[in-house]
Amino acid sequence: MSKIALVDDDRNILTSVAMTLEAEGFEVETYNDGQSALDAFNKKLPDMAVLDIKMPRMDGMDLLQRLRQKTSMPVIFLTSKDDEIDEVLGLRMGADDYVKKPFSQRLLVERIRALLRRQEAVSGDLVGDTEETKVMERGELRMDPLRHAVTWKGLDVSLTVTEFLLLQALAQRPGFVKSRDQLMDVAYDDQVYVDDRTIDSHIKRLRKKMRSVDSDFSAIETLYGIGYRYNEE
Repeated sequence: MSKIALVDDDRNILTSVAMTLEAEGFEVETYNDGQSALDAFNKKLPDMAVLDIKMPRMDGMDLLQRLRQKTSMPVIFLTSKDDEIDEVLGLRMGADDYVKKPFSQRLLVERIRALLRRQEAVSGDLVGDTEETKVMERGELRMDPLRHAVTWKGLDVSLTVTEFLLLQALAQRPGFVKSRDQLMDVAYDDQVYVDDRTIDSHIKRLRKKMRSVDSDFSAIETLYGIGYRYNEE
């Protein structure tokens, strides 16, 4: 049974979403501010966190930043209808997805399930010996899907599930262009719609992480209006 942490200062949302998730078979923990959630996460991490952005004591952005210092567990942001800047910033900081308020609880459940399936697939729990699970080496890049491990020039790079899958999809066929639609198919289930900006934000975050270990990293090329390509270095 997967454990989901809900962090939101709106008690009505906490109550209603928790009831829905528990009815779907999830174990749910609720917190009404970021600091309370962080205190609990420091003792034991859940399998996934769903975070509101604007909260007292510690907001969702600060909480995400602290989480990403020690874990790549999936994180979904709950954002207000007009918080486009917050959505983009959250994705750049390492969130895996976002859902706009007011939202369909069914949609949220589908996105949670999609992220958990990807997490399990990347960790090797749901897949056998396939091209997606074999250790892949492309020049200075080494990816081990079963351990969710990435190194560049021998240095560890910590990626979220979404970032890992996008990099894997690009690096599997160096020199070939992947459109944003193709990358969406890799990173998201058919039930989940995301726009181009979401993929772009994930790619920007991915590049930033690679450049944190190598400032000259340039293996991921943007072809404007077309998509992205991995160039083996």
